[in-house]
Amino acid sequence: MTDGNTARQPLWVTAALLGVSAVLIVVFVLLGNWQVRRLVWKQELIAAVDARAFGEPAGVPTPFDPHQHAYLRASVDGRLLDQPAVLVKAVTGSGPGYWVMSPIKTDRGVLWVNRGYVPAEVQNPADWSPLSLPITGLLRPGVSGGTLLERNDPAAGRWVSRDPMAMSKALNLGPTLPYFIDADHQGASGTWPRGGLTVVRFRNPHLAYALTWYAMAALFAAALAYLIWSGRVARRL
Repeated sequence: MTDGNTARQPLWVTAALLGVSAVLIVVFVLLGNWQVRRLVWKQELIAAVDARAFGEPAGVPTPFDPHQHAYLRASVDGRLLDQPAVLVKAVTGSGPGYWVMSPIKTDRGVLWVNRGYVPAEVQNPADWSPLSLPITGLLRPGVSGGTLLERNDPAAGRWVSRDPMAMSKALNLGPTLPYFIDADHQGASGTWPRGGLTVVRFRNPHLAYALTWYAMAALFAAALAYLIWSGRVARRL
């Protein structure tokens, strides 16, 4: 006849499972709490950006703080420089193409204007509507270097990110502001470049993430309770 004690789980295994489950419960709760804090931060960010982007146009701030002034709706005047536009690779809801970047001279330095999107077959400036001043749009911090997959190549005239400082350096334009302005669309509705395409939308999945972590904590808590219960039952046998 088999001894009932031999069927019992070793005490150290039970203790290890209890310890691991307890640690995981704490970790999952902490991760859920972190996602709740991220949720509050993201909601505040969305509210702040909405207030900046859809309010009355302001002046250009000095100094520019990307945390406070990104997507600020602003109006700026200046003088259009006699420089060819820089085409920056773009992928939009209208398909692949280019952002048309043109520099203007302001009393604070050179400011690059993103006039908008053109498809690959509309690269000829003769097909574009003229740029008129003053310009109203959204301020955006420059993106230096390039993207995760591609790098800017100023010597070859190949641009994949809107980097005002590097573009001015390549054209010897002098002191340049470290941000650009996404201009509203100018001209008739069907003309190019197509301005006003800035996407002011942020993903906010933090509530779903928080609920996922809390659910995992609850599952491990249930498993922990089962281990404790089954251990007591085994000791009674």
